[in-house]
Amino acid sequence: MALTAAWLALALLQVRDEAWFTDVTERALPAVTVQCGAVEKDWILAVNGGGVGIADLDGDGHLDLVVVDCGDVEAYRRGEPGPAPRVFLNRGDGTFRPGEGAWVVEPAKAPTFGAGLALGDLDGDGFDDLVVLGLGPDRVFHNDGGKGFSELAPLPESNGWSTSAALLDYDRDGRLDLAVTGYLMPELDEARRRSASWKGHAVMSGPEGLVPVHDRLYRGNGDGMFVDVSVTAKFRPDVAGYGLGVTSLDYDRDGWTDLYVANDSTPNHLWRNRGDGTFEEVGFRLGVSHDASGREQAGMGIAVDDQAGMLFVTNFSGETNALYARTASGRTFRERSARAGLAGPSLTRLGWGTGFGDLDLDGDQDLFVLNGHVYPEADRAGTDTTYAQHAQLFVRDGEVFREQRLVAGPPRVSRTGALGDLDGDGDLDLVATEVNGPVRVLRNDAPRAEGAAWLRVRPVGAGARSRAHGARVVLRRGADVWERDLRSAGGFQASVPLEAHFGFAAVADAPLTLEVTWPGGGVTRVRNIAPNRVLDVAPPSPTEAPK
Repeated sequence: MALTAAWLALALLQVRDEAWFTDVTERALPAVTVQCGAVEKDWILAVNGGGVGIADLDGDGHLDLVVVDCGDVEAYRRGEPGPAPRVFLNRGDGTFRPGEGAWVVEPAKAPTFGAGLALGDLDGDGFDDLVVLGLGPDRVFHNDGGKGFSELAPLPESNGWSTSAALLDYDRDGRLDLAVTGYLMPELDEARRRSASWKGHAVMSGPEGLVPVHDRLYRGNGDGMFVDVSVTAKFRPDVAGYGLGVTSLDYDRDGWTDLYVANDSTPNHLWRNRGDGTFEEVGFRLGVSHDASGREQAGMGIAVDDQAGMLFVTNFSGETNALYARTASGRTFRERSARAGLAGPSLTRLGWGTGFGDLDLDGDQDLFVLNGHVYPEADRAGTDTTYAQHAQLFVRDGEVFREQRLVAGPPRVSRTGALGDLDGDGDLDLVATEVNGPVRVLRNDAPRAEGAAWLRVRPVGAGARSRAHGARVVLRRGADVWERDLRSAGGFQASVPLEAHFGFAAVADAPLTLEVTWPGGGVTRVRNIAPNRVLDVAPPSPTEAPK
């Protein structure tokens, strides 16, 4: 869609110029880059970028990082192993040092090309383990008591191109299960090199015309090992999509965790958990598979606002990002990106990583979007877009969003991102990756209203982090109610902290009360909570999960 210069100028004027984040990469995480093929992008394999995850790996109370590199396409074609994931431990002040000793992971023995990851406590010992995805075997690593990683058996049937993952407990047995999105089988012979055309330019081919890979569902054994139950759980559509993003959610509030998948150039999937060990695909019926005109889009990343009942999906340039809002009946969704002010600003951008979070601690969920094109040829005349693109920040203002500058500096070819309080000051910082560029640490310096307060809620204790995925966390103060669901799926090739973060205005003599409803049964209540703190919660004594 061609956009006039006047329209673009108006859109730029509407962006509030004050940046809310400060790039502190040089101090916090210097000289850490992600390689993803060559600069020319002859193959689709070199386009999607690597992964990033945030979790407290060593149990010291500070959030650490895991970075997944893609690798070199020519090395993969020669059958060489790809680079290993890298661990960076938090010094306690939001700066990071490379993990040493057992934190140094060996490269895979088989050829691999990295993509996303998942972090979660697979065996209930209180420490988050690691699953690394990509083209080739998907690798699983056990966290040895916060001292390092040791490798377990790879995921079964995992030699296709896996992109993103979501940990969940779909059968409520207290053991973590895993959903993995499959993308496609890339053509890497010389005949397919740059064999497609886009706006008159020769570009790499795909995804259309390439073979899609089915998504997979694994049931966890509780020891870091998994069984592929995709077929028996009916997590298998008749036609595979080009899967890129995935998240867990309970959209119908029935206590069973559902799954949402963003597909590239094919309809998105919403998988309803039937509660009997099987799933039903209901995306089209509920209105979250296409855009408002009924067209398929090229979906990448996903963000969820549980309280508002909203699903946000980033899409290709020339398409608008999608905001699916729950209707008044609560049974279906409507695409509302234009009404919310999110459609127009996305038309010239190609969105990837995204997430909701209360970035200015005012009680409302804001939204970030990382952008960057897939074709370097986007910088040529007549494309109506560019290769490098500015990231976007959208601040909630009632039922609409207004665009705020996210960070100062030049546009970038960004990919995935994850929010977390890296420096312990109570607000959410951002880690963002680029294609063939740095992993950037962006410190949250958003203006806070006078008296703004915060609360971070995290599950602790034996088995708590396994049981917490899908838990509903509700914070109350008088008539004010804030609600979050616990998840670690970051929407696109990312893993976020398994925490609930709240912002609100502090009010004297107005006590805070917290209620955590655990998916396997039981409720934890905490009263008279002081703000501006990290609150650890544990589930009730284990009981037989209701079926």
